[in-house]
Amino acid sequence: MATTIQPISPAAVDELAALRLELADTSTVELAEELPRMDLAEQALRFRLLHKDRALAVFEELDPVHQQELLDGLKTDFVRELLESMETDDRAKLFDEMPAKVATRFQSQLSASDRRTTAQLLGYEPESAGRIMTPDYVSLRASMTAAAAIERIRHLRERPRHLDVLPVVDGHRKLLGTVTLADLVSADPDTLVTDLIADEHYQVSTDTDQEEAARLIQEANLIALAVVDHEERLVGMITWDDAMEVLEAEDTEDAVRAGGSEPLERPYLSAGVFMLARKRAVWLLVLAVSASLTVTVLNYYETYLANVTVLAVFISLLTGTGGNSGSQASVTIIRAMAVGEVRFSDAFRITWRESRVGFLLGVMLAAVGGPVVGFVYGWDIGLIIALTLLVICTWSTFVGSLLPLVAKKVGIDPALVSAPMVSTLCDATGLLIYFSVAALVLGPVLTG
Repeated sequence: MATTIQPISPAAVDELAALRLELADTSTVELAEELPRMDLAEQALRFRLLHKDRALAVFEELDPVHQQELLDGLKTDFVRELLESMETDDRAKLFDEMPAKVATRFQSQLSASDRRTTAQLLGYEPESAGRIMTPDYVSLRASMTAAAAIERIRHLRERPRHLDVLPVVDGHRKLLGTVTLADLVSADPDTLVTDLIADEHYQVSTDTDQEEAARLIQEANLIALAVVDHEERLVGMITWDDAMEVLEAEDTEDAVRAGGSEPLERPYLSAGVFMLARKRAVWLLVLAVSASLTVTVLNYYETYLANVTVLAVFISLLTGTGGNSGSQASVTIIRAMAVGEVRFSDAFRITWRESRVGFLLGVMLAAVGGPVVGFVYGWDIGLIIALTLLVICTWSTFVGSLLPLVAKKVGIDPALVSAPMVSTLCDATGLLIYFSVAALVLGPVLTG
C-alpha cells in the first residue's frame, strides 16, 4: 500500500518563514547560547533552517558536549557535511570529547584526507600544543616575491580561515619566521618575502604544554603561533581564538579547585547530579581528614579549656581569621604564578613580602580586637587575643604563599594546594599558636 505524503499547510510554511527571519536577526553567539536550552527536536529544526556557513559558525561556538547532542538529532548526510566543513583542530577537539565508539563512527564518515589530518592531531599528547594547532595554514618560501606570495594565496583551492600571519619556510619545511598579510599586501611587488620576515618570531614544539603556548600568545600579543616538530619543521599554527579558549578553561579549572572541587569538564547544566556530587566528594573527604588535626589539637588542650572556659569563645574567630588570611595569600600567589609574574626562584622575596603583609594585618586586627575583648572579658584575655591575631596572621600568610610555590616545584598543580586546604592547615596550627600564647600569658592559672 502506497504511503500518502501530506502536503505542508500554508500556516506551517508561514511559521517556518517567520522562524527563519527570527534566526537571521539573532547573532551567532546568542544562537549558540540558546540552542542548548531547547529540546533536541527544536535544536535540530532551527539548525537546519540556518544557511550552511551560518550553521557551521554556530556549531563551532557550541561546547563539544552540546555539539554531540545536536549531531544526534541531524541526518547522516548533514552530519558528514558539517564535520567536513569544520576546521581540523575543532573537529579533533569534538572527537576527543566523544566516547571512542562514537568518535570512530563519525571519523569513518570523513574523506580520507580529513580523516588523516584529524587522526594526526589526536595522536599528540592530551593538553599539548599539537592537540590545539591547526594543520590548515599557508606557508611561503623565503625566496618568493610579495607579488608571487599574494598570487599563491589568491589561487588556493581551499583557503584557511586565518591568513593574518603566514609562516615562512625553507626547502625542508624548516621555519624561518613569519610575515603578516598586511605587510605582504603593502610591500612593493618585487620585495622578497625574506625581507618582510618579522624581526623576532616565536614558536613552540608539538609537545609544549598548551597553556604555556596560549600564555605566550597572550603575553606577546600574537595573532598566531607557529608549531614545529623536533626537527624544527613546521607542522601547524595555533590561532589566538583557540589560545583564548585554552586560557578560559585553565582559569576555570583553577577557580573551581580554589573552591575545593574538581573541574566538571562540561557545561554545568549538562552535568548530572551524581557527577556534581562525585566532583566535590573527594575534596570534602580530604578536607574532613585534614580537619581531624584540629580535633586532635583541641583534645590535647582540653585541660586549658576546662580551667579557663572563656578561651573556647574565641576559637572560631581565631581559626577563621588564620584560614582567611592564608587563603588570601594562597589565591594571590596562585594567580600570579598562572600569569607568569612569579616563580619558585622568587620564593624568599614572596614569603618575606607576604609575612610582612600578614604582620600588618595582624597589627590592625589586634589593635581593634584586643581592647574590645579586654574590656569585656578582662585585659589578660584581651592580650592573648591580640598577640594570637598578630602571630596567626603572620604565620598564615607565610604558609599560604609558600605552599603553592612548593607544589609547583614538585610537579603538583598549585590550585590543588588551594584555599580550603590552606585554611584547614591554618586552623590546626592556629590553635597551637592560640594555646601557646595563652599558656605564656596565664601560666599556672591555665595549667591548673
